[in-house]
Amino acid sequence: MPKSPRISPTIAFRAAIGALSAGAVALLIGTGTQAEELNRALNETVLTVTKEGIIFSARLETTVFKPAGDGPFPIVVINHGKSLGYSRHQGRYRPLMAARYFMQRGYVVVVPMRQGFSNSTGNYIDAGCNIESNGREQAKDVRAVLDYVTAQPYADKNKILVLGQSHGGWTTLAFGTLNYPGVKGLVNFAGGLQHDTCGPWTANLVNAARRYGAETTVPSLWFYGDNDSYFGPTTFRLMHEAYASGGARARLVAFGKLGRDAHLMFSSLAGRGIWQPEVNGFLQQLGLPHEVTRPQYANPSFPVPPRTDFASLYTLESVPYVSEKSKAGYAAFLAKDFPRAFALAPNGAWASASGDTDPHKRALDNCNNDGQGACKLYAVDDAVVWAN
Repeated sequence: MPKSPRISPTIAFRAAIGALSAGAVALLIGTGTQAEELNRALNETVLTVTKEGIIFSARLETTVFKPAGDGPFPIVVINHGKSLGYSRHQGRYRPLMAARYFMQRGYVVVVPMRQGFSNSTGNYIDAGCNIESNGREQAKDVRAVLDYVTAQPYADKNKILVLGQSHGGWTTLAFGTLNYPGVKGLVNFAGGLQHDTCGPWTANLVNAARRYGAETTVPSLWFYGDNDSYFGPTTFRLMHEAYASGGARARLVAFGKLGRDAHLMFSSLAGRGIWQPEVNGFLQQLGLPHEVTRPQYANPSFPVPPRTDFASLYTLESVPYVSEKSKAGYAAFLAKDFPRAFALAPNGAWASASGDTDPHKRALDNCNNDGQGACKLYAVDDAVVWAN
């Protein structure tokens, strides 16, 4: 039986399974199914968009973050990646840090869950070894959601940016071939599809990128790092060269190494300083809004301590003041998506937080409820920041 394709897994989860006890892993899995409250400050709503098919229709779970007011607002679509395992078990994608960034500039942010993911109906279309077809099929779901959004009175259908991370970045590049009306540009964060069981998968990826570029008329901005666990420097440079070989306008930002895995740059706190200034310039180049007009959505500025050499992130025995309860809490922390933070105190108090632009501050505040004001951050994203 062929193996499943290796597509943008939640790396922390995989590492945690190998490093933690069975009891901790059970908690880790259980915490991933809990529902999250909608973010009222960002006017987060969840709706269902129908994608009509020749035989069957699909209902696509879609998250919308809309600024206050009637609009019309320019549109940003953010496409999600794919974790290891059954796609239906992948939770709703909530890129709150990116949503804040764009809402500051007056955008409505649209996050579709593609067919077969989370609560969207239908099945994930793998397309086997045909990497090119995979992306094109995913792009059809994005088109269905945009068809709905652009028909809404709050949306400016003439000002659209489409971006995505990992498998979502690959979906974004494939979507570019549709030359959808009103789309001004594409942003690709570590996009690609690694299909280990399909012979020369890198060559397949490069050839597909060449064909995408040949059919795309709008400019794109690409982000890749040298220590990307899926698409290393040779691979992403070949992809970029192939994509641009037919005249496609694509600028590559090769930002070197970042943390333990550059593949996670888009969602990490450290990555903000890399992508946000570049995207700001890209928006200006495209003639799209790029200046902050709504400071109420501004990113919190709570400082993050630098990485230390205190211990490996996955060495449970090195976590100070650890108890059985805090072991389970740290296991749950390692399963959370970026951005995330874990704090603890000498009296055994601890707390973790994730899913927003200031989890480090929230982890400290929650920890200090029982920690008598003595809590310190132990880990942020994939870095141990503890110092004795």
